[in-house]
Formats: sequence, C-alpha cells, structure tokens
Amino acid sequence: MKPDFIASLLGPWSSTLSVGSVFLRIILSLILSAIIGTERASKRHSAGLRTFIIITLASTSAALIVDHLMENGQAASWVLAAVIIASALISGYSVLFSSSGTIKGLTTSTGLWSCSVIGIAVGMGLYTIALLSFVALLLSLSLFPAIEKSLRDRSNHFEVHLELKNKSDLSNFIATIRKLGMRIDDIEMNPAYANSGVSAYTVLFTISSQELKKYKKHSEIIEALSSIDYVAYIEETA
Repeated sequence: MKPDFIASLLGPWSSTLSVGSVFLRIILSLILSAIIGTERASKRHSAGLRTFIIITLASTSAALIVDHLMENGQAASWVLAAVIIASALISGYSVLFSSSGTIKGLTTSTGLWSCSVIGIAVGMGLYTIALLSFVALLLSLSLFPAIEKSLRDRSNHFEVHLELKNKSDLSNFIATIRKLGMRIDDIEMNPAYANSGVSAYTVLFTISSQELKKYKKHSEIIEALSSIDYVAYIEETA
C-alpha cells in the first residue's frame, strides 16, 4: 500500500507509533475538531465545541490503540467498528424536536459522526484523508447552507408553523391561501399548544400560481401572510 502523502513529507516517524507521532495525531485531532465545533457552537446548535472535541479525540485514541495492537500482531479491527457504531448512537442524541414538531439537529448529528470518522483517520496516521475530509466537512457546514437556503426558498413546496388567534379563523386562512395561488397539501393541528389559547398548525403548501413561482420567495410569501390580522405568528420550518 502506498504511504500517506503528508506522512511521506513529514518523514517515517509520522507513520509509525512513537511519542512524536502520537502527540502529532492527538494535537491534529484536537485542532480539527475544535474548528468544526466552533463553527457549530457559533450557530447555537445542540452540540458545541467540547462535544465535537471529545467525540473526535475518543475516536483518535481508539485508532491509536488499534494501531498499537496491530503492530504487535493482534487483530483489533472490531474496536474501530465499535467506535463508529458508538459515535453514531451518541450523535443521534443531538437530534431534537421543536415545539412545532419539526426535527432539529440532524446536521449537527451527522457532523459529530463525520468528525468521529476523521478522528479515526488521524489516529491511523492517514493525514491526507483526514485533512481532505475535514476541509470538505467544514465547507459543507459553513458555505453550503446559504446555497441550500436559496434553493429551498425557490422551491414550489414548503412547510410552515402557523399560529392563529382563533380556531375559527382557519377557514379564512385557507380561503386566502387559495386566492394567492397556493394549495394546501396537508394541515395538522399541533397538540403542544392545546389549552394555550392559540390554535397552532403545521401546514404544507404547494405554489401553483405561475406568478408566485417566478417572482416570489418563501420569505416574501410568509411576510405577506404574517400581516393578516388573525395570524398570530408564522414561520417556515426547515
């Protein structure tokens, strides 16, 4: 197997287990996970800086243990499999449900799992794979959301969390939606708001009007709907 490109630049010491290579791998794991964790924490996501660092360092440590055992002729590939499964389970706990019933934290959850895999690559001395994967992950988390938001804002389908001042206003809202050239594909009452005095719904729209498809963004449609007297609150759900 060809040696790792970055390891070949650093020298043979970086490919074998030594005090220097172990120190390098742990520090590199710490730096990479801290950068990803800071990006997530700055946007107030469910898992922040320390969580990303701990998950990644644990994976790096496991990979170092496996590397050590393999150098001594012991089979230990099961350790990495266990770490990947454990990190996936831990990452799953960062998925939350909002009061409107929508799922939150999926990106952070998969980001944690990805950092765990990067930590394994660092611990095994696969520096090139780890760094390239890190760059790809960071770009996905920091740059692509703007592109994703733009595409989503132009989609013909979108979902909103709607709060009406009175339950009787629902028929008026439906009539207004139809006049605007949109179709309601699904509407469900949110039980979390029972006995609160506010009628809350999750509504799935499809834009059918050609004019709306060409010129209106979801944000503009929601802004217009929020100005209706009987609408207490409305927002698009991710």
